[in-house]
Amino acid sequence: MLLALGLLLGLLVGFNLFKNVMIGRSLQGGQEPPQTVTTDQARMERWQPALSAVGTVRAIRGADLAFEVPGVVVKVEAAAGATAREGQLLVTLNDEAEQAQYRALQAAADLAKVTFRRAKEQMQSRIISQADYDGIEADLKAKEASAQALKAAAAKKRLTAPFPGRVGIISTSPGAYVTPGTPVVSLQQLDQVFVDFALPQRDMGRVKPGQKVDLALDAFPGRTFTGRVTTVNPKVDGGTRNVQVEATFANPGQVLVPGMFASLTLEEGAPASYLTLPQTAVTYNPYGSIIFLAVQGQGGLHAQQAFVTTGPTRGDQVAILKGLEPGALVVTSGGMKLRNGTPLKVDNRVKPASDPSPAPQEK
Repeated sequence: MLLALGLLLGLLVGFNLFKNVMIGRSLQGGQEPPQTVTTDQARMERWQPALSAVGTVRAIRGADLAFEVPGVVVKVEAAAGATAREGQLLVTLNDEAEQAQYRALQAAADLAKVTFRRAKEQMQSRIISQADYDGIEADLKAKEASAQALKAAAAKKRLTAPFPGRVGIISTSPGAYVTPGTPVVSLQQLDQVFVDFALPQRDMGRVKPGQKVDLALDAFPGRTFTGRVTTVNPKVDGGTRNVQVEATFANPGQVLVPGMFASLTLEEGAPASYLTLPQTAVTYNPYGSIIFLAVQGQGGLHAQQAFVTTGPTRGDQVAILKGLEPGALVVTSGGMKLRNGTPLKVDNRVKPASDPSPAPQEK
């Protein structure tokens, strides 16, 4: 029994020694397998210095219109989505009582006016006293004021457009009772729009009125709207340390509507040329930023590490300021598994993104 156990143990030890010897020989005589990567040539590209921000579209003039007085709707004059003129009647409340009272007060004012004309003639002939004349004149003014006050009250039963614009959804109908201050219809002037956005206080000196602004929205992929900075707020928010900026954009077709989320780019300064790579080509470490070059050797392409100094970024791209020459073949993906001398197999069928202005893609 002991002899059998000893024999088995000897066989196991011998097998492990043989395996280790064979692995060592294989490593000494074998070659590291190539790693699959993507590559691209480093090239000079034109960069436009710019600031990026996000903002919200706001109408040049916009309001949610409401009545100042309560009442029952008798007629909706405007159509939702239509364009209204300034002063155009939109919604009417029942004003029969006010109109009847106004006619009564206007009749009393007309009678007081006749009485006043008669008193004026009598005053000239010294038939009545100055005190009587003054009383008749005061009575006329009081009755005219009462009539005008009721006319103004009746006018509040008519909702009109305070400025030209597009009529929104009308949230009432004939027969409905409305209360003061309850929004009835939205009116937005959209031939131009504002876009409000914020910038960090460190960038306050880089933006000024008249500066060009490009706007992009996910609602219109591939389309850019161009406007100008209108106002830079003269104070910085004490909580966020941001400065509010307003830009104005023409709105052909009125496709930009209030509340839209927008991405903005503000151009500044003269364009510059930078050696450009996809950001995936650079590995950032505490001791520096590195890339891998694809260098041709006797056995084919192999990896060669290089330290670089990076500059500004835009979208999926990064500028290389130092450590790389134009035309060099650079590994753009797969660099995490490389070291100096690693053989390379290039497969560029699926390259990493290198878009200077990427846009979100719908699923």
